[in-house]
Amino acid sequence: MHDTLNSALQFIDLNFMNVTFLFIVGFIGGLVSGFIGSGGAFVLTPGMMSLGVPGTVAVASNMCHKFPKAMVGAYKRFKYGQVDIKLGLYMAAAAVVGVQAGIQVQHFILAMWGEAGSDLYVSLSFLAILVLVGSFVAKDAWKTYKSGGEENVSLWAKKLQAINLPPMIHFKQADLTISLWFIIPVGFATGLLAATIAVGGFVGVPGMIYIIGATSTIASATELVIAFVMGFGGTVNWAMHGMVDIRLTLIILGGSLLGVQLGAIGTTYVKEYMIKVVMATIMLIVALSRGLAIPKYLNQLGLTSLNESLISLLGKVSFITMCIALLVGVVIILVSMYKGRAAEAQEMRESEMLSETSPEVEYVEA
Repeated sequence: MHDTLNSALQFIDLNFMNVTFLFIVGFIGGLVSGFIGSGGAFVLTPGMMSLGVPGTVAVASNMCHKFPKAMVGAYKRFKYGQVDIKLGLYMAAAAVVGVQAGIQVQHFILAMWGEAGSDLYVSLSFLAILVLVGSFVAKDAWKTYKSGGEENVSLWAKKLQAINLPPMIHFKQADLTISLWFIIPVGFATGLLAATIAVGGFVGVPGMIYIIGATSTIASATELVIAFVMGFGGTVNWAMHGMVDIRLTLIILGGSLLGVQLGAIGTTYVKEYMIKVVMATIMLIVALSRGLAIPKYLNQLGLTSLNESLISLLGKVSFITMCIALLVGVVIILVSMYKGRAAEAQEMRESEMLSETSPEVEYVEA
């Protein structure tokens, strides 16, 4: 009876406002996911937690919605020739192991420090990863922009590709050859982080770009294959422990399936460095949002004794910051898509005008 009550307390009540918010967050998460390859969980997990969903349930429910959404996004971008399925499957095999390791870490923290400890762990992990990776990606995006917008293979990736450590694997779509032993750690870290905060793409995509040597477009598209495989495996594991709230999963999935297709289409109209710009911008704003939520969990654990009114204020500011991150991401993506599509249409008009005004060449027989 006690276990049943504890399980019931894991799941929040849903009203019209909560459902609407989750659907919109799901759409935006899907839009971002289709565009930058991340599962969108850096938006969805904090979004659910801001409504009072426990961190573990938010991660588990998010992972459950991930694999059908990722399947749709991967198929869409595969049709554009952006997915390296072979690279995705190698990465996914290592990621599945990482997911299982990450879930065990979560269970350990829940057993030792309870729900507040798990929420603190998820938030601190978010903060550290988003600040470190977001800052690095932002710096690289600016460097790429200043150099004319053309991406170059990173120095690290070039060095690793030059090391002949069998087995060497060639990836045709990504147009690179690298040792399996450099792929495994990137895949494992992707799965480990996915099980921790449901955002493996923030290791997977940069890992494929800066360590393996894939382009931003290939990396972001291939990450959707990895998200599908490890999302399915992680969902089964979390569901067996009763942590998946299927109501949350279906609501955010409904919005995500719409957004992911629009985001995938957007990648065909923008320069590759814009994927990095969007990723870095949202990561850093969401990091601020999660940082503002940390004092609440420290209070719950008795590590601090801040005034409850201050904790409440920080919670509200955290939620508002979260909403700003969503809006900024959507604006950047949609404006980039509009400009890219407009530029393409202008080029087509100029080409048609040129063909109409070009004088016809007459051939006269001698």
